[in-house]
Amino acid sequence: MASHDWLGLKQELPRKRRLLLVGLSFLIPLLVWSAVSYVPWLWHPLVHVTDPGSVDYFTDNMDVPCADFDRELAKALAAGTALPVGYPANPLYLPPPHKVAAAFYTAFKTPPRLPNEPWLHESLGHSIRTIFLGFLFSSLLGVPIGILCGAYRFFAKLQEPFIEFFRYLPAPAFGALCVAILGIDDAPKIAIIFIGTFFQQVLIIGNSVRKVDPALLEAAQTLGAKGWRLVSRVVIPASITDIYTDMRILLGWAWTYLIVAEVVGTMSGITFFINQQARYRNFDNVYAAIAMIGIIGFFTDMFLAWVGGILFPWKRKSRRTAGSQPLFPLIKLKILNPTAPPKTGAMPHVVQ
Repeated sequence: MASHDWLGLKQELPRKRRLLLVGLSFLIPLLVWSAVSYVPWLWHPLVHVTDPGSVDYFTDNMDVPCADFDRELAKALAAGTALPVGYPANPLYLPPPHKVAAAFYTAFKTPPRLPNEPWLHESLGHSIRTIFLGFLFSSLLGVPIGILCGAYRFFAKLQEPFIEFFRYLPAPAFGALCVAILGIDDAPKIAIIFIGTFFQQVLIIGNSVRKVDPALLEAAQTLGAKGWRLVSRVVIPASITDIYTDMRILLGWAWTYLIVAEVVGTMSGITFFINQQARYRNFDNVYAAIAMIGIIGFFTDMFLAWVGGILFPWKRKSRRTAGSQPLFPLIKLKILNPTAPPKTGAMPHVVQ
C-alpha cells in the first residue's frame, strides 16, 4: 500500500520526489509566463510598429492594438501605399522573463535619475530595517502576552476578546493617526507593521500554547511543579517549536504589510523604488523589485527553518519516527521538585 502512496497521504515522500516537486512549483509558473511572453499566437494583443509606412499616426517603436494595425494595413493594401510593418507584442506592463532577469543586475547598477533618490540596494536595506523593527517590537510584546493567554484562563478572558475585535481592523486604516502621532518618517511605517502582526501574534501563539499535551502537565504537577515554574519549565518548552513555527509564518505576514506601510508619511524603501520605476514605465525593474521581496522572504524563511532544525533537533527526529519520540525530551525530573509529595489526581490548572 505504501508503494502506491504517491501523494504522501500517510508517509513522507522520497527525497528525489520532494526535490522534483519543489522545482516544478517554480518551473510551472515560469513556463506559463514564458509561453505568454514568447508564443505569438497564445496572447499578444499588441503590434510593435517598426515601420509606420503610410499611416500618419503610426510612429517607430509604437505599440498599437492588433485590430487597429490590421485595419490600417488593409487600408494601405487597398490604396497601394507603403505598408506598416510590425511584430506581435505584449503590453509594456508584462515584460518577458529575460528582461526581468536582466533587470536584477541593471537595477543595482543603474544610478537614480534624481540626486536625492536612493539606489536600489539602499531602498532594500531601508525596507528590511522597517520590517525588522516592526516585527521585533511586535514579538517582544506579543510572544509573552500570547503565552500568558494560552497558559492562564484569567489572561485569556481579560485580553483575547478585545484582541479578537481589534484584529479585524485593517492596519492601513491607522495610517493617518500614526502620521499625526509619530511624524512622517519611519516611525509610522514601523507602527503599521506592529499593528498588522501584534494582534494576530497573540492569538496564534496563545492557541499553540493551549495545544500542550495535558499529560505533561499532570505528570509535572504530580512531581510537585506549580505556578510559574510549571509554565516556564513545562508549558513553554513543550510549545516552543510550535511558537517558533508561528513566528516564521507571522514574519511572512509582516512582509505583506510592507508596501502599505511604506506609503504612510514619506514614501520610502522598496515601495518608493517600485513607484518611481512604474512612473518611468520601467516595468522590468518593477517585476524585479517585487521578485526581490519574495526572494528575500523565501530565503529568510529557509534560513530560519534551518536554524530551527539546529535549535530543536528532537522535532526533526520526531517527524522521522512518526511521533514515537517524546514531544520535549529535555523535560526531566531535574527541572521539577522531586522532594515534593506526589499530588495524585491533580489536574492541570494553567491551560484551558
